[in-house]
Parts: sequence; structure tokens; C-alpha cells
Amino acid sequence: MRDCLPPDWPTTAEAAIAVQQRLRAQVVSEDRLGPIRSVAGVDAGFRANGTITRAAVAVLSFPELALQAEAIAECATSFPYIPGLLSFREVPAVLAALAQLSTPPDVILCDGQGLAHPRRFGIACHVGVLLDRPTIGVAKTRLIGTHAPLADRRGAWQPLLDGNEVIGAVVRTRAGTRPLYVSVGHRISLPTAIRLVLQCTPRYRLPETTRRAHHLASRR
Repeated sequence: MRDCLPPDWPTTAEAAIAVQQRLRAQVVSEDRLGPIRSVAGVDAGFRANGTITRAAVAVLSFPELALQAEAIAECATSFPYIPGLLSFREVPAVLAALAQLSTPPDVILCDGQGLAHPRRFGIACHVGVLLDRPTIGVAKTRLIGTHAPLADRRGAWQPLLDGNEVIGAVVRTRAGTRPLYVSVGHRISLPTAIRLVLQCTPRYRLPETTRRAHHLASRR
């Protein structure tokens, strides 16, 4: 089992929080994008009682959403389970999987939070800043924040608020299903993030990027 840890990777909660507080200042919440010809989804999970982190990445053409490339990495888990610090468990394997791609995707959709995080530094921000790539947080559940009632139609959305601060958006990708929680990761604005997530969810609740990555992680 390979050790995927980047240099100086934190191993305690105190050190990890210090990293979040230092790196969050580098998050860019405006569009710094080139042409978008590919989008990727990443899925991370654990096996062997949590001692092994398994990350899968699926790259799709955009806007066609046809599979272009995929990769998977398994790494020794080196960080404990601590809410608000989950990226420190998952990111080393995610980076190892992304490093296998011959061409980096134009945008990465992460199965988790971006700015919609207590310290404004969820996994989408973490991956985006470390790689300096555009990223979006697309979470299935809310971590923090409040929002107004959401209409039951595809494309409906409401701002996700922490006090008076907009930290993301609650987006209905399909009528009759629970919404997704979309937030900026890095080098993308919230309106663009919402638009791209909707373009990546033509049929189901979850983006095709997430579905493909999860399928890849599950079948091997």
C-alpha cells in the first residue's frame, strides 16, 4: 500500500486547522477559466476498516458528458475522522488519482463542500488551491447555513447563507428530489458553478461526473 502524503501533510487537528486558515486566503471566487472542454468528478471512500483511502476520478467531455478518461488510487489513510477536516483524509488519494491523468480536466466537481464550510475551506477549495485548478463543491447534504424554501422544479435555487454571508447555493437539479449544495471551490464564481452543475445533471439528481466516479470506485 503506497503512502500518498504530500510533503508536510498535517497529522493533527490543530495542524490541519492552521492549514485551512492559511490556505483559505488563496481561494479565488471569481471566474478564471479557459474554454471548458472537460469536466471531472472525484469520489473518495474507505476500506479495510478505514485504513485505506480509495479515490476515483472520471473525466467527461463537455458539454457532451461522454467518458474520456478514468483513474483510481489507493493510499494508506493517515488522518483521523474529524468533522470539518475530512479533506485531510481524502485529498492525498484524490491527488494521486488526478496525477494519473495525461491531461488535467478543465473543471473538477468534488463530492463535498467548497466555501460552504465552517472555515470556508472544504475539499473543493483544498483540491483547487493545491492544484490551482477550477473546482466546484457539490455536496449531497448541508454542512452549515440556512436558506429560503426552494421551488420543486429543475433549476430552482436559493442562496445558502451563514448569517448575512452567501456561502453557496441550494440547487434543485431534478423535480421531486432533494437539492444539492453547490459552492465555490477555486477559480470559479458561484453563478458559473450553478450553471455548470445544472449542465452536468441532464437526467438524474447527481452530476454525471459524480455518478461516473462513484461507479468506477464501486466496480473495482
